[in-house]
Amino acid sequence: MTLRGRLTLVAAGVVAVVVALASTATYFLMRHQLYSQVDSQLIEHAKNPDANINGFNPYQQDYVAKIFPNGVATSDSAHLTIDSKIKEAAAGERRRFYRDITVRGHNFVTGQALTLRMREAVLPISGGGAVVVARDISFIERDLDRLRLVLILVSFGGIAVAAAIAALVSGTTLAPVRRLTAAAERIAETGEPSERVPEGGRGELARLGGSFNTMLAALEESLETQRRFVADASHELRTPLTSLQTNIDVLRGDIALEPEQRRRLLDDLHRESQEMRALIAGLLELARGGARVEKEEFQLDELVEAGVERARTRFPEVAWETDGLEPTIVDGYRDRMERAVWNLLENAGKWSGEGGVVEVSLARGELLVRDHGPGFAEVDRPLVFDRFYRSAAARAMPGAGLGLAIVREVAELHGGTVEAQNADGGGAVVRLSLNGSERS
Repeated sequence: MTLRGRLTLVAAGVVAVVVALASTATYFLMRHQLYSQVDSQLIEHAKNPDANINGFNPYQQDYVAKIFPNGVATSDSAHLTIDSKIKEAAAGERRRFYRDITVRGHNFVTGQALTLRMREAVLPISGGGAVVVARDISFIERDLDRLRLVLILVSFGGIAVAAAIAALVSGTTLAPVRRLTAAAERIAETGEPSERVPEGGRGELARLGGSFNTMLAALEESLETQRRFVADASHELRTPLTSLQTNIDVLRGDIALEPEQRRRLLDDLHRESQEMRALIAGLLELARGGARVEKEEFQLDELVEAGVERARTRFPEVAWETDGLEPTIVDGYRDRMERAVWNLLENAGKWSGEGGVVEVSLARGELLVRDHGPGFAEVDRPLVFDRFYRSAAARAMPGAGLGLAIVREVAELHGGTVEAQNADGGGAVVRLSLNGSERS
């Protein structure tokens, strides 16, 4: 059953229960009022029995009888049964009471025999004896029958109207859901999340439409990023592969090479293979950026200190200064943070040159790496964290433009940020800020 059908069924069921309860209460309330009215009139007649003694009329004339304390009736009681309860009331042993009885009589006009449902009131008399008054209540039965019929018709009509209204309202209310479903089905068929659903209206369903569009936008951006990543990676891999293939073809050719020429070709092969390895490692690091691994706590200051020692070995011509590495605990991914820190240090070392100085500090969860090189060109600074971006000056140096992109990926993975600026007095400074890190 569809959601619209279930909502309609639930609404109709609730209305049915409410209408049934209301109809039942109305029926019994009306029945009680009708009987109470008749009982009151019978008691008033019993207090003044001579007003209509021994009179019997099927057209709502009362039938009255007086009973002595010894149980003997003083008036015509042929149509009334003087049983033990009435005698007990006449003897003063029972209080007044009411009951329904069946009386057999006849119609004075047609002479036909009648069987009547009557309401009987028995009122003890002060000083002994009792008065019995009976009245035909067939009109009450007829009124209650009509009332039952009306309530049944009203109940079924109310349920039908409620079901129709519920179907209309649920159809209108669920229209955004149907649009979302149709959009999801079309996207599943085409594989293109460029479609959007209308966000009109208010309430939860309107917010659902907005959330759905936000999800589609994020999915579209993710797919576009993936396409660009594949295209850029293909482009970056093609260049060193072409150069490798060319050098290998030359080495395998029939042309005699001088030892110096052969050595240069081999050096080029070694350099290009190193670049290929670094490029592939960077691509793998970016590709596994969304992979889920277990977090662990580690000392960021120890990791930075180990990275600086490695940088001293890698760039011995550069002076590496650590201006207070504050003990800092990070709950995250140690191997990825180690790669990000090394990328920052390696980038600063490459741009420092011989005799350069790199200053490294860590305080309040913020890692600063400052070099004294040429700094960032203003046109390049907003783009340095993009994948495969290389400035005009960087194209003459080894690398694939993935180092700082990996730094940004790792920072965002840890809920932090990274920022590149030009330092006062020359050089560049990169700030890696981690939210939620603790001092130890």
